Amino acid sequence: MIWEAWEKDYGPKPIIPVAQKKQSELNETLNLKDDIPASAGVPIEKPRIESSDPVINLLKQGKKIKVITDLLDIEIDTIGGTITRVDLLDYPISKEQSDTPITLLNDDPASLYVAQSGILTSGYPAPNHHTEYQTTTTNYQLVLGEKELTVPLSWSSEDGIDVTKVFTFYPGRYDIDIEHRVANNSGKEWKGRQYGQLQRKEREEDSDTTFIRTYTGGVIYNEEDKYEKISFEDMYEDNLSLEAKGGWSALIQHYFLSAWVPPGEDQNHFYTKSLSDYRFVIGSYSSQVEVQPGDHKVLSSIFYSGPKIQQDLEVITPGLELTVDYGFLTVIAKPIFWLLGKFHGYLNNWGWSIICVTCVIKLLFYKLSETSYRSMARMRKIQPKMTSIRERFGEDKQRMNQEIMALYKREKVNPLGGCFPILVQIPVFISLYWVLLESVELRQAPFIFWLQDLSLKDPFFILPLLMGFSMWIQQKLNPAPIDPVQEKVMKMFPFIFTVFFMFFPSGLVLYWVVNNTLSILQQWYITRKIVAEG
Repeated sequence: MIWEAWEKDYGPKPIIPVAQKKQSELNETLNLKDDIPASAGVPIEKPRIESSDPVINLLKQGKKIKVITDLLDIEIDTIGGTITRVDLLDYPISKEQSDTPITLLNDDPASLYVAQSGILTSGYPAPNHHTEYQTTTTNYQLVLGEKELTVPLSWSSEDGIDVTKVFTFYPGRYDIDIEHRVANNSGKEWKGRQYGQLQRKEREEDSDTTFIRTYTGGVIYNEEDKYEKISFEDMYEDNLSLEAKGGWSALIQHYFLSAWVPPGEDQNHFYTKSLSDYRFVIGSYSSQVEVQPGDHKVLSSIFYSGPKIQQDLEVITPGLELTVDYGFLTVIAKPIFWLLGKFHGYLNNWGWSIICVTCVIKLLFYKLSETSYRSMARMRKIQPKMTSIRERFGEDKQRMNQEIMALYKREKVNPLGGCFPILVQIPVFISLYWVLLESVELRQAPFIFWLQDLSLKDPFFILPLLMGFSMWIQQKLNPAPIDPVQEKVMKMFPFIFTVFFMFFPSGLVLYWVVNNTLSILQQWYITRKIVAEG
C-alpha cells in the first residue's frame, strides 16, 4: 500500500510534450470538437497534441442556467446544454465547512469534469454539445410541494428541424431525466442518434485518508459483460467500442459517481476516448432514429450525479448499485451491509451498528474460533516441552524436528489446527473492511465523544493505540514461535499495525478493536478451560 501510494504521488509520470502557446493559439490547435463521439463504424482518432497547461479553457461557454432542488445546486450551459457544475447540498466538504457542499462536476479547466449530451447525425441538422441553445429563463428552483421541475432549452434549424432539450428534476432524487424532443417540420426524412458522455480531466484526487486508495475512473455495465472497470490508463492505451443492449456508463470515485443511463430496451454503442490535455471521455450513443416529415419523436436518457446510495441506485437501473465496489467479495459484502443498515435503523448510530455487526459475525464463527483457540491453548500447554527439545537438540535440526513431531503425536496436537478456522473467516473480515470503506453512509457519521467522523482517522489516535494494545495481549495468549528470529518479528507486529491504523478511517479501526477484544475474551476463556483440564 505504501509503495502504491508512493508511486502515485512521486513515481515517474509519462513524458508528454507541452505546447508552449497562447490561449487562442492552443484552442485552434487542439480542435475543440475532438470530443464529439464518432458515428457507428467510424474509428475514433487519437489527439494530435498534448498539453499540461492548466489555464487553457477547452469548453466554449455561453449563458449559465442555475437550477436548485432540495439536493442539488446545478449549472447548465446554454452551449450544448452541458451540465457544468453539480453541488451536492447534503454532503458538505467537511465537518468544519458544513455550509460548503461537495462540488462533483465543474468546468474549471484545471479539474474539468462535465456531463455532455446531444444528437449525432450524418448530414442532417442537429444540435450537439457545442451547439448554442436558447432559453427564456436562467434561474430555476424546485419549490417545496412540487412533484417535478422542468428546464427546457430550444434549438431550431433553418430547414425546419426543431429540438427541445428538457431537463426534469424531482424532489429527493439525484437522477435527472433528459429528453431531446425532435420535431421534423421539414419536407424530408430526418435521422439521428442520441448520445450522453462524461468528460473528465485526470487529476490527483484529494483524499481524507492516507494509505487508503479507492478506484477513480470509468465503469460500464451491460447484461452480457456485467460490471467492467475502464481506468484512465486503459482509455489512453485504447479506445473502447462496444455494442450492447441497455446498460450504462459512469465515472466513479470514493463515495460518489456520475452516470449516463440510456433506455434499457435500446441497442447502444459504448465508447471511450482519449483527448488532449489529459482529458478522457466515456459515454454511449443510441441506435439511429428516423423522424418522418411532420412527425416528432422523443429521445430520452437518465443522468445521475450524486452519492453511492445503494437503494437509490437499484431503482434507477440494474447494476448501478455495483458502483459501490466491494470487489470479488460482493456476494458476502452485500448481506453485511444489509445487516449494518438494519442495526442503524434501530440505533441511528453507525458506530454502535459496527459494534453490533462485529458481535454477530463473532457469534456466527464462534465454533470455528473455538477450534482455533483450543489448538492454540494446547500448543501453549506443551510449550515448555518444546523448549526443552529445542535446548537439547538445537544443533541437530533434523533430530529436533523429529522429536517435535513425535511430541505432537503423543499430545494429539495439530500445529495447523488453529490456522484453518482463521482462514475461513478471512473473506468475511475483508468484506466487512470494504463495506466500511465504500459506504457513503459512514462519511462524516459521528460515533461518540471525540469520534465525530467515522470515515476519517482518529484525531487523537486513541483507537489505533487500543488496537495495538489488544494485539499485544493476543500475542501473550498465543504460544510463542519456536524460532527466536520469528518470535522477535512477531513482537514487532503490534507496533507496526498501530502505525498503519493511525491513518485508517476510525470506523475500520473501531471494528478491529471490538473484534480483537471479543477474540481476547474468547481465547482467555478457552485457554483457562484447557489448562484446568490438566
